[in-house]
Formats: sequence, C-alpha cells, structure tokens
Amino acid sequence: MAVHEGGCLCEAVRYTIKNDPLRVTICHCKFCQRATGAAYMVERIFHEADLQVTKGSPAVYEHCSGGSGKLVHIHFCAACGTKLYLTFERFAEVCGVYAGTFDDPNWFDIKPENAKHIFIDVARPETILPPGFSCFAEHAMRNDGTPLEAVVFDQPQVVGNLSGQSGG
Repeated sequence: MAVHEGGCLCEAVRYTIKNDPLRVTICHCKFCQRATGAAYMVERIFHEADLQVTKGSPAVYEHCSGGSGKLVHIHFCAACGTKLYLTFERFAEVCGVYAGTFDDPNWFDIKPENAKHIFIDVARPETILPPGFSCFAEHAMRNDGTPLEAVVFDQPQVVGNLSGQSGG
C-alpha cells in the first residue's frame, strides 16, 4: 500500500493518502484554469476514504459546476489559500487531489492507461495533447453516468489545430 503526504504552502494543513490513485484527470475547463491559475489541472482521483487530513482543518468553498450543474467542494487552507483537494456531489465516494500539493508531486506516472484529458474544447490554444490518451470535448460521461466516446490521437495535437484531425 502506497502512503503519500502533502499539504499547503504554509504547512497549516497536511494530509496523507493511503493508496494509489484510481486514475488521473487532466482537466482543461475554465473552472480548473481559474482555480489553478494555469492552463489545466492535474487531479489524482482517490477513494475519499484513502485521504486523511493529519494536521489542521481545511476550509471549504462550494461551487456549482458549469459542466454538470452539481456542487464541487473545494478544500483549501484558510491561512495561505492553497487548494488541496476536491470532493463532488456528482461522485460522492471519490476525491480529486491537486497534484502539485503532494510533497513529491511526481510520484505517480501519468500515462494513457491511467489518465484522460477532459474539456479539451475549451483548452488554451497552445495546449499540446499527447498521443494515446483518451480525450473528451467536455466530461467523459453524461450526468446519468453514460460514458461518452473518447478521441485518441495517434500523434501530439496542438489545441486550436484540432479541426479536421482524426484520432488513432
């Protein structure tokens, strides 16, 4: 069993994860762009029971997802503002940990077998989508849980140049 630790910038809130992630979501939606201040968010998905806050207590901000219409609970440090993890009304049994908050943010490989890119239709134009990964225009499933079909490119694709491109 893997045990990995992380926390906020000021060390007021610390957490431990007691398992490997179920998957990795690389989200390009406008919410994730704004929430991270970056082009996309790398979010490792775990069973919520695998996450334990070991120091402090995160504050929670509730946000209505523009994609699903469901609440997203953003857990963050009230002292320094670091966003640590998300819990979801839509997916009650899992949490998404902001990858950069781990003490070692590189401990888990991101590869086509365990990761997907979502909301590529609103990704920044210079974003490069790697080959072999499942990519979705928006979410990977409808609100009722019906999976959507992924596009998988056979070579790197630059967002903004996707029209007329075929997958692999």
